[in-house]
Amino acid sequence: MQQGLRHDARLRAAVQEIYDAVYPGEEWHGAVPFAEAERLQTIHYRKAVEAALRARPVLTDRTEQFALI
Repeated sequence: MQQGLRHDARLRAAVQEIYDAVYPGEEWHGAVPFAEAERLQTIHYRKAVEAALRARPVLTDRTEQFALI
């Protein structure tokens, strides 16, 4: 597990959600379960980590949001 994820349960959960959404086992040939991908540090796992780290500032931004209409 990457150093930053070891102590950040919410970030790890976000990584798992991204991983599971992008690489669903039944539909993605060769995908492995999240825990195994995390242990093996697969490219798919590392890409999910990258996505979560890139999304974190956007999701934690407290500035005013426009209503979706």
